[in-house]
Amino acid sequence: MSRITVTDFTLLLLLLFASPDAGSPNAFGATKQKPDSQHESGTLQKMIVGSGTVTMDLDMDRLNADGSLAAKVVQLRFDVAANSFFSILLFNDLLRGPEQGSMALVPQYSMGLPSALLASINQLVVERLASGEGFDLAVRDAKTGFTFFNIEGHQYGYDARGRLLSIQRGRLLMSKEFADGLGRPADAGSPVGRISIAATMRPIEITQLVNGVPKSVAMPPLSGAAGPGVPTLTPGPDVIVGDLPDVGQFGSNGSFVGVGVGTTSCNNGDKPVDWYQLPDIHHPVIPQNLYRMSGGANNNDRFEQIGQSWLKHAFLALENDQCGFGCNTSGCVPGDQLCAGCSDTYGSSLNASQFGLGSRAWVNPFSGAFPSGGANHSGHSHTGTSHRVTVAMSDLDPSQNAGATYFAEAQYVNPTEYTWCQTHPGECNMYNNVSYRRYNVSGGPSNFSFSPAGATVRMQPAIMAWAGATVNQYEPDPGNDGILFVGSKVTGPTNGVWHYEYAIYNENLDRAVQSFQVVFGIIAPMLTNIGFHAPPQEPGWANDGTFNNQGYSNASWTFTNGSTSVTWNTETFAQNQNANAVRWGTLYNFRFDANQPPATTFATIGFFKSGSPITVDVQAPFMGDQTPTPTPTASATATATATATATATPTATATATATATATATPNPTPTSTPTATPRPSPTPRPSPGIRGRPTPPPRP
Repeated sequence: MSRITVTDFTLLLLLLFASPDAGSPNAFGATKQKPDSQHESGTLQKMIVGSGTVTMDLDMDRLNADGSLAAKVVQLRFDVAANSFFSILLFNDLLRGPEQGSMALVPQYSMGLPSALLASINQLVVERLASGEGFDLAVRDAKTGFTFFNIEGHQYGYDARGRLLSIQRGRLLMSKEFADGLGRPADAGSPVGRISIAATMRPIEITQLVNGVPKSVAMPPLSGAAGPGVPTLTPGPDVIVGDLPDVGQFGSNGSFVGVGVGTTSCNNGDKPVDWYQLPDIHHPVIPQNLYRMSGGANNNDRFEQIGQSWLKHAFLALENDQCGFGCNTSGCVPGDQLCAGCSDTYGSSLNASQFGLGSRAWVNPFSGAFPSGGANHSGHSHTGTSHRVTVAMSDLDPSQNAGATYFAEAQYVNPTEYTWCQTHPGECNMYNNVSYRRYNVSGGPSNFSFSPAGATVRMQPAIMAWAGATVNQYEPDPGNDGILFVGSKVTGPTNGVWHYEYAIYNENLDRAVQSFQVVFGIIAPMLTNIGFHAPPQEPGWANDGTFNNQGYSNASWTFTNGSTSVTWNTETFAQNQNANAVRWGTLYNFRFDANQPPATTFATIGFFKSGSPITVDVQAPFMGDQTPTPTPTASATATATATATATATPTATATATATATATATPNPTPTSTPTATPRPSPTPRPSPGIRGRPTPPPRP
């Protein structure tokens, strides 16, 4: 433990408790009121960036001033160097603001940049500027101090559960230095692109306050800095995907290939995680997914899931230290538990081993519970794609997907975190178990190779890689079920037409999604190119956990144009327990073209198993003053018999995923409610000041 000087602490308190007059906006666009005395007791944390990603979308026509009227956007992707000293202050897990500092950028790839920017590509930083410099953030050369871009219009968000900082919707403005260096001083201050940042934070200074007086100050070492056996970790058990080291093809069947994704699990917590192998039910299960970003002039209009696997059942933790957390085996049963700070790697071939895989249908993704027979392979024979990440060859073939970008994703779902959460409020770590990594695809038309093209982005789902999209997180029933993400992106106009693209990603929500309704204004837009996409489902297998072992349906969702709204829906649970709902670990897409520009409005999501519909923020065509009333399809009760039949072979445009069904199958459900603090949604975006924005119904 280290001490902090009175002067240093006074500066922290000034930032923490200083408040402008009531009703005045702060740097985050919110109105801040003077805190009362009860707000002066709690935990003040100073945190720095542990890891993260930065995406810059640069308009090369504006940057190069070539006179073209058509935007040519290139995307630069960077990893954030570990332990970058870009710091923020939190009080009781609420973001108070950033401090002066910087995050070093490690380029993943770049193309066609001006020579001056290209020469500095390996030494760029995003820097938090001192007050009085005119801007909050800038992109600079760390060695020379040369400023390329100033950043304005960005918004900060912080997710306490995952310790995730987001900085979104920042506009990149050409600096005076850069404009002068290009010989175009008049272009100083002109917008040339956008920037978004997602970072995992870690504490370096924790102060306990009682009525504004510091009672204790701790300065934890960085993970791994204290040496082996002395980890600085999250309270409780906390499995994360520390790395996705490899992806490989391990078979084919017809026009599909079977893929495996390698995973490195790391226990980011200070308590062991059970790893007892089958038939014991106390271990993690590991779903694997594959995504493609493509479409449009910049190959980033769409973000689609093109494959999913069954679940690898974990066994025998090897107790390595691949995440650098400091593996500590004391108070642990090595092998049968993943000890605090330790890691365990399964290669892609092991994760593709068919007899070690079990159906997703047996698992409750929030509690991690499943029956001991959840990986029963009796009564069926395997093909080259069975149970693996099944992907259509046409979705991978480079000749058919020029410029597309691919992302592998994996998740560790385990009962240990949920059980601990029930008895330890505030130590619920079931929300950060997903990570992703970009991969390049080569070969074809039937045999493919995969090579990594960037570092693993930890504790975030792959949908966060969707360039230029707005992605928000929602928790419909805090403490009782998981989370989902809703992404939307609008491109155009092209000849007076805008393209609207939506994606729903269900991370670990057991109830699943049954309907999606986008609400318009009173003037109905003209819609064309209406579409729907979802990953292929496995055919029915003996002992697969679905109703009557029929497998989940691949049927496309029904589309209804209600004039002032549009709705997609699958069958209700009462109609078909195997319907093509958005089950956990899957992403579904909805899209159309419209002749009206976007505005901030809302959509309604209805659930498959249980729960009232919720509203979510999206961009949609909107004109008029009337407030439409959404009419989502209600979730039905689990009383009917399934009517669907299995699809013999998945199709490339099929939909849905496997999740536990509320049937007679032995799929356990939580029996008590965790008391974890609800995971907050990202900071809301300000709506454009148009008249008559629809008012959503009250959230349930």
